[in-house]
Amino acid sequence: MADKNILFLLLIPLPFILIFAILVFIVRPRSVKIPIKGRHVFITGGSSGIGLALAQQAASEGARVSILARNLDKLEEARNSIRLSTGIDVSIFSADVRDYEAVRKAIDDAGPIDILICNQGVFTPEELETQDLEVIKFMIDVNLTGTFHLIKAALPGMKSRGDRLPASIALMSSQAGQVGIYGYTAYSASKFGLRGLGEALQQEVIADNIHVSLIFPPDTETPGFIEENKVRPQLTSIIAASSGAMKADEVAKRTLNGIKSGTFIVHCNLEGFILSIATSGLSPQRSPVIAFVEVVAAGILRIVALAIQWNWYGSIERWHAQKNSNCSTK
Repeated sequence: MADKNILFLLLIPLPFILIFAILVFIVRPRSVKIPIKGRHVFITGGSSGIGLALAQQAASEGARVSILARNLDKLEEARNSIRLSTGIDVSIFSADVRDYEAVRKAIDDAGPIDILICNQGVFTPEELETQDLEVIKFMIDVNLTGTFHLIKAALPGMKSRGDRLPASIALMSSQAGQVGIYGYTAYSASKFGLRGLGEALQQEVIADNIHVSLIFPPDTETPGFIEENKVRPQLTSIIAASSGAMKADEVAKRTLNGIKSGTFIVHCNLEGFILSIATSGLSPQRSPVIAFVEVVAAGILRIVALAIQWNWYGSIERWHAQKNSNCSTK
């Protein structure tokens, strides 16, 4: 009996070794390193928050950086800030990403792009029933349609680049682009859309050695986040209470590292890593190790996800019960 137990223990790892061996063979696309130094990095939403932090870090690593935003005064302030912190000058372009012709002109003026980081984003949390349709349209136009404009304008130059080194298109999504949250209906729709865009786009541009990254940051301490907290529905704050906020510099560092390694799903913290494993689905995966974790952890993480949903819906039920109770006593 003891011999059988020993044999059983020795056999336990073998299925996992076989799974890993299969994953090493089938994981696509293959791993890649995307150089930053000396290359043109074009960043939208670059006048503040994560975009500004990305511009500072890319410039400090020797990249030629261009930043785009709507407000020219803020762009000038950002350029001065980058110059003071890195000693490097960056190019600035004022344009609204909703305007394709303005975007195309800015990109033509900037010159061929090696790394395009679509970081622009707007967010107003509110329940769909009461949110103005113009606000909803604004979020979708900036976050999703604006990204189509940028990629459409940049692709010809990216495909005809002379060095043929690996290039990158990075899309700044959100953890709200992985899971829907109360009060984030329009925002989540715009950010979920980036995933479909990214998955299909990667197949279209892989032959040109262009690699897509989707970044999923949590709440980040930016000027926009401060304004968001002022108008967040109470239930949104209750549900999102367990998630902490990251600093823009930390998100920028994780983003740039993900871009340089050609990672498709770029998480920014432990919660983001777990969420990326739980929602991996049919997304491309370059790392056999992470693919192995996705395969092995899929079942248990589904249980965890159901437990989280149980907690969220319990919070919603309690909140409405309390609300109805308060109304009935008035």
